Amino acid sequence: MTPIRVLLADDQALLRSAFRVLVDSEPDMRVVGEAADGAQAVELARATRADVVLMDIRMPGTDGLTATRAISADPELAGVRIVMLTTFEVDEYVVQALRAGAAGFLGKGAEPDELLNAIRLAAAGESLLSPAATKGLIATFLAQGGSAGEGPAGTPAAYAEQLAALTGREREVLVLVAGGHTNDRIAERLAVSPLTVKTHVNRAMAKLGARDRAQLVVIAYESGLVRPRAD
Repeated sequence: MTPIRVLLADDQALLRSAFRVLVDSEPDMRVVGEAADGAQAVELARATRADVVLMDIRMPGTDGLTATRAISADPELAGVRIVMLTTFEVDEYVVQALRAGAAGFLGKGAEPDELLNAIRLAAAGESLLSPAATKGLIATFLAQGGSAGEGPAGTPAAYAEQLAALTGREREVLVLVAGGHTNDRIAERLAVSPLTVKTHVNRAMAKLGARDRAQLVVIAYESGLVRPRAD
């Protein structure tokens, strides 16, 4: 098995060292580079062809959000998955990062097993959105009038036509994806195979113009398909 190539992007050298020891201790992954800012992260993503980038969202100079946009916009880096690292999970920049192409995010206080699992999920093409993200961050931010998109593109009306193109099952799957459920969990709830769920997810992404599952979650809220909960 080819190890998952991991790139670490954080301005704190001590934290990068801790992550390197943790990642390199696993037989199925290895660190291929370290970046102290976003600009260096973009350069190393191209040079190392990393599979997953652990990206600090706030760094001096070029921040993680800008770097994520640059990586996501580069066709040659289409296979690179980005997991954002943030000190506080309730952070409006996280929503922007998801729209920019990040696969998900973790708080820096996450347990080691959570971090390793995040890398594996991202490398497998899954999104990584913690319960705090789906129940708190996105709902709260959008309920306050925020938009993860820019201008009209992030409004419910902008998604009306695309949502109308979804089948009933695709809409149902989209709502469950927005709830942070994996393909396996959705398959159990709908009594279908995980492959069928994956097909529905891929079709929904194509129709909504989403890069990945994480963007689907934000679109589900922005479009009004999923309403923020008061709790």
